[in-house]
Amino acid sequence: MSIPMYSPPAFHILSKPRGAICNLDCSYCFFLTKEMLYPNSNFRMSDETLESYIKQTIEGHQTPEVMISWQGGEPTLMGLDFFRKALEYEKKYKKPGQMIQHTIQTNGTLLTDEWAQFFKGNNYLVGISLDGPRHLHDVNRVDKGGASTFDRVMKGVEFLKKNGAEFNILCTINATNQDHGADVYRFFRDELGAQFIQFIPIVDRLMDSSLIPTNEIQVAEDADVHHAGRLRRFYSQRGHVVSSYSVSPEGYGNFLNDVFDEWVKKDVGTIYVQMFDVTLANKVGAPPGLCVHSPTCGVALAMEHNGDLYSCDHFVEPEYLLGNIREKGMVEMISSGKQQKFGSDKLDTLPKYCRECEVRWACHGGCPKDRFTLTPEGEPGLNYLCPSFKLFFNHVSRPMEIMGDLLKKDLAPADVMTLWPEKKEDKKTRKRH
Repeated sequence: MSIPMYSPPAFHILSKPRGAICNLDCSYCFFLTKEMLYPNSNFRMSDETLESYIKQTIEGHQTPEVMISWQGGEPTLMGLDFFRKALEYEKKYKKPGQMIQHTIQTNGTLLTDEWAQFFKGNNYLVGISLDGPRHLHDVNRVDKGGASTFDRVMKGVEFLKKNGAEFNILCTINATNQDHGADVYRFFRDELGAQFIQFIPIVDRLMDSSLIPTNEIQVAEDADVHHAGRLRRFYSQRGHVVSSYSVSPEGYGNFLNDVFDEWVKKDVGTIYVQMFDVTLANKVGAPPGLCVHSPTCGVALAMEHNGDLYSCDHFVEPEYLLGNIREKGMVEMISSGKQQKFGSDKLDTLPKYCRECEVRWACHGGCPKDRFTLTPEGEPGLNYLCPSFKLFFNHVSRPMEIMGDLLKKDLAPADVMTLWPEKKEDKKTRKRH
């Protein structure tokens, strides 16, 4: 195995032990049709692949902390014995002084007391996918029969709370809930007791059938698949239109602004919203900790159930396959010229319009997957969510500056709640542009 000229001291891999297999059928899921990449697979990570993944991840880190992350599909479909085996391999390969942390993203519907006790006892942060109250959640997040999943998710959350397992909420922002920011936030805070929340915008690109590349047609003779009677197109990062359930270009920003206005009144320091933490980090010049709003990317990758390593979770497509960890070293692939170019392209292809933008300090062009629109001057590469980024980052710039100044003085950012005046204007008349 060749020694890479450069290897990052740390990296993050979303490992998908069951691939795209899931017990739900969420309408906006970009990953369900990825099973078409692996015809005739049983979609279960083998013991050999599991050991190789744990070994290479631990050995590849030059930092005292290592993150093992599980996602899907639905990773709990692997069963608890799989994750117990992973812990055995961690103990086998762990270096002296290393700390292993774990995350798992789950829809929560299969959780039990036993699962919750396992998570509590083994340093797991559990991400629960939930889109808000029942009437918002159940529009898109349904099971294979099209039935509600809300009660099952809530039951899963209760198991976690009962057993003291740490959890956060991952809420997608889509056409259904984009106008209900404050209501969604209050639900998570007041009814769920969540302290950590992520808001992820749904931007599902579509393309006309005439634009399907040849290599995608080879993935499956019929590039359309049926889920619960609904027709799906193999999801890829191509196309210049979006699905009807995607968030609007301004909707994500308006949603975040509504949440921020509620949060900044009384929740700073007690409720943690990922986007707000990232924005504050960028304001004070610290690493944001999120690839979406970093100048470059490339150290957050995805691994399929069989060990195939891809450039990014949103680019699990043939042209972004780096290789298989059973055949090529993980660090070698992460450090490859192909992956380094993938990461640096985020900055190198940033349009002039973005380079000169007043919110570049926080935005950095957003995720490359969403940069498919044109700037006012007609230059390609503008993020579909650009209007949202301008709405949000301009809206919070001053209070973020206040929090940054407080940090520099070794004071609590929560003091912003007494220093930043409430907005008096009626939200119904707030300018939406």
